[in-house]
Amino acid sequence: MGRALITGGAGFLGSHLCDLFLARGHEVICMDNFLTGSPNNIAHLFGNPGFSFIKNDVTTYIHIDGPLDYVLHFASPASPIDYLEKPIQTLKVGSLGTHKTLGVAKDKKARYLIASTSEVYGDPLIHPQREDYWGNVNPVGPRGVYDEAKRFAEAMTMAYHTFHGVETRIVRIFNTYGERMRLNDGRVVPAFIAQALRNEPLTVFGDGSQTRSFCYVSDLVDGIYRLLMSNEVQPTNIGNPAELTVLQFAEEIKKLTGSTAPIEFRPLPVDDPKVRKPDITKARTLLGWEPKVALDEGLGRTIAYFRGVVGRDGG
Repeated sequence: MGRALITGGAGFLGSHLCDLFLARGHEVICMDNFLTGSPNNIAHLFGNPGFSFIKNDVTTYIHIDGPLDYVLHFASPASPIDYLEKPIQTLKVGSLGTHKTLGVAKDKKARYLIASTSEVYGDPLIHPQREDYWGNVNPVGPRGVYDEAKRFAEAMTMAYHTFHGVETRIVRIFNTYGERMRLNDGRVVPAFIAQALRNEPLTVFGDGSQTRSFCYVSDLVDGIYRLLMSNEVQPTNIGNPAELTVLQFAEEIKKLTGSTAPIEFRPLPVDDPKVRKPDITKARTLLGWEPKVALDEGLGRTIAYFRGVVGRDGG
């Protein structure tokens, strides 16, 4: 079925991709330096004959023995708390890391997929967001280190496609949730769940009217796999178009956890997007893909996972 290098493979999304590729008969080389990933996310894969792990910083040098059929670049801090604390590493993995991984794909004649993000649209002026929208991004704002790193990564990926003839794919990932998210990574799903399970106030920024759309991780990685195996070169949105406000989401978490904790309002962060919803017409048409897991079902699984994590952390 082919041999795949997955950078950032010990992260939330990367580890689920490792699972999916192995389940579909591929050999997987997972690469991570544990800047934000965790050995716990891939511990269950050690001993699998199709799985190998290389601890490495992809911004320095990459060497892989033997052939490669696929390179998937998922290494990057991906939550606001991470890229605000690690701005230089975020910029380097989006630029130097993309350059190094594209070089490997070119050398091995492998198909390449870059994990881009809905953040390339910034605080969007059109809604929902289509792939032909160029975005509204503040390059020097606090979120610019992540937004512009991903925009650069897309540009470099397309340059390698047009100039070097590398087979490339670009996935724009919208808000995703599920097991193996980090409890304290600052994103709304683990933040609300952890607060609800501890019966602490759920912190809503602004008035909670900003919208998000949440895709369960199994749906997302299936969409990514379909895109990789397709012939589509241009960027493709993968996400769930079911949109709700952050305040509605907080109430849903309270209901599903049985929490009686209050909701606490705090000032809205700088450049926080007011709306976020993918137009997935392209994924539906070209890939035959759309999300299947309902929000309450996916959240039920995620909450069950976090109950164990919060328990281990002593509440």
